[in-house]
Amino acid sequence: MYDDEDDPKHPDNGHERSGVSRRDFLKISGIAAAVPVVVGTPTVMAADTKLPVHGPGKVPMEFNINGKSYKAELEPRVTLLDALRDQFELTGSKRVCDRGECGACTVFLDGKLVYSCSTLAIAAQSRPILTVESITTEGKLHPVQQAFVENDASQCGFCTPGFVVACKAMLDQIPSPTPDEIRHHMSGNLCRCGTYEGIRKAIAQVAQKGA
Repeated sequence: MYDDEDDPKHPDNGHERSGVSRRDFLKISGIAAAVPVVVGTPTVMAADTKLPVHGPGKVPMEFNINGKSYKAELEPRVTLLDALRDQFELTGSKRVCDRGECGACTVFLDGKLVYSCSTLAIAAQSRPILTVESITTEGKLHPVQQAFVENDASQCGFCTPGFVVACKAMLDQIPSPTPDEIRHHMSGNLCRCGTYEGIRKAIAQVAQKGA
């Protein structure tokens, strides 16, 4: 039996080997598996690079939510949605699908819409977060919220906060959206009750008033 696997001429069905032994291949494969894949970035991380490790226990975190500072000790696995609802009692963002598909948990993070159910709280630290609670000022409904009421654009209500946030974001960018633009910008939010017609009417009403 031929036992020297490091010999490049180790017989393999009569073919000469490439010069990389099985042992070396496994070493290379192990290093490659430890390197994160970043699309469009040719940087390769050295195998001995040390990354910061958090947890698995609770760690102190600080947040900027609706213009206020919040502190909590959370496990790194906790999502932003869980932190908002369970730690800070900001329950406007709803848990529905819990897998980043329906949009009921939509919030602003750094001015961009994100699903809070699929965003880790630890990654949202010190970044401005705006929830649906921030849209109502001094107890007065935002025009988008008022339009939802007047056009019967909600039924069970679970999707409504996410739709309100998404509608406001769209109208801030496009004050008079076309039907195609509405469909495009609302495509990340789902209504299981099917109140899409009421939502479209609410958006049209706000657009006409120039809110």
